[in-house]
Amino acid sequence: MNKKKLTLLLLLTGLIAVLSGCSEINQAITPESKGVWNEYFVYPLSWLITYVAEMFKDNFGIAIIVVTIIIRAALLPLMIKQMQSTKAMQVIQPELTALKEKYSSKDQKTQQKLQQETMLLFQKHGVNPMAGCLPLFIQMPILIAFYHAIMRTKEINEHTFLYFDLGDKDPYFILPIIAAVATYVQQKLMMKGQEDNPQLKMMLYLMPGMILIFAVNLPSALSLYWVVGNIFSIVQTIVIKPPKIELQPAKVGGAKK
Repeated sequence: MNKKKLTLLLLLTGLIAVLSGCSEINQAITPESKGVWNEYFVYPLSWLITYVAEMFKDNFGIAIIVVTIIIRAALLPLMIKQMQSTKAMQVIQPELTALKEKYSSKDQKTQQKLQQETMLLFQKHGVNPMAGCLPLFIQMPILIAFYHAIMRTKEINEHTFLYFDLGDKDPYFILPIIAAVATYVQQKLMMKGQEDNPQLKMMLYLMPGMILIFAVNLPSALSLYWVVGNIFSIVQTIVIKPPKIELQPAKVGGAKK
C-alpha cells in the first residue's frame, strides 16, 4: 500500500464518519423518506432487514447476520478483484523495491525512467495498480447505506438478541472487542508479506482501534454487523488465492547517477 492508497483509505474512513454524523442518521427511515439516498439505498436495505426478521419470528439479530452475509456475498466479485489486485502488488513488491533502489536518484530524468520501468513491470505481470481502488468506490455507498439502514430502522432499536439490546451499547463490551480483534486479524492477513511496511503497520493498529472506539459508543446492532462482516472478510482473505505470477529478475538498464 503506497501513500496514495493510504490517503484514499483515510479519506474513505473520514467519509463514513461524516455520513454517520449527518442529521439524517437520527431520522427513522420509512417508505415516505424522500431523496435518492433514502429511496434507492437506505430504505430498500431497511425493508430487506425487516423482511428477513419476519421470516425468523421478528429476530432482528439473525436478520442483521443474514443480510450482512447477503450483502457481502453480492459484493464478493468486487472484493475478489480488489484483493487479487492487492495480492498481485504484494507478489511483485520485491521487483518494485529493486527498481526503486536501482533508480534511487531524485533527478527528473532518473525518476521518469523509474516510472517507465515500473509501468513495464506492471504490464509484464498484467497488474493494474488502480484495480484495487475502483471496487472500493462501488462498495462504500452500499456498505454506508447498510449502516444507515441499521441505525434508522426503528424496529431494530426495540428488539434484543442474545444478551444485548440491539438499540443500546453492549453492556459487557464483548461485541466491540470481537469486532476489533476480527479487524486486526483481517488486516494482518491482508498485509502478509509486507510486515516491514510502516504504513501498513500503522493501519494494522489504527483500524482495529477505530472500530473498537466506534463499537463501544454505538448500538450493538452495528457491532454485530461489524463482527459478521469482518469474519466474512477473514474467510474471504484466506480462501482467495493470489494470482500466479512468476517473478523474474527485472532486465532493466541502469541509470546514470
